[in-house]
Amino acid sequence: MADETPVRLDPNRAQIRDAATMRALAHPARIAILDRLFDGGEPATATELAEVCGLSPSATSYHLRELAKVNLIEQAPSRGDGRERVWRSQLQGLNIEAGPEGGAAERAADRELSTMFLEIEDARARAWLARRDAEPYEWYTAAASADLQIQVTADELRELNDQVFALFDRYARSRRADPPEGSRQVNVTYRSFPRT
Repeated sequence: MADETPVRLDPNRAQIRDAATMRALAHPARIAILDRLFDGGEPATATELAEVCGLSPSATSYHLRELAKVNLIEQAPSRGDGRERVWRSQLQGLNIEAGPEGGAAERAADRELSTMFLEIEDARARAWLARRDAEPYEWYTAAASADLQIQVTADELRELNDQVFALFDRYARSRRADPPEGSRQVNVTYRSFPRT
């Protein structure tokens, strides 16, 4: 049986390889909860997180317990009289890594989770398109979308991916504690895969 605890190679990101954890993640509300808890690390209650994921506090509590079962979040110290349950995550993100060496259950869970992530990313892009005309000029013109075709070997593609992720990391980690004035959180979706 696969270990249900995420392997943490990077202490800030959970390395998810097992089917149980991937299945626990495969719900848009759970991803919304994690996005909020990863965002700045601020602990939150089920009521506060319900606003983020569009569910009732009791439904949100269920999802919080499921995320806690796979060690992606934990209870935080109470902020008051101890009656409210406060949740937090020590993580800043996830890496999903079932890979071809995973078993059938892991590959199926990886496909399900990857499909859900694509739907979330597509919804975010559509939301941007719907509101971009109301954005300030500098943000309207700074945003970009591209579909490029390049000719590379597998080794070159790995090298390219490493370089891109290193660039992303430069902006992600160093800016959490003290973001520059005028900065905003930006979604960046990067995909690289063979066409045929």
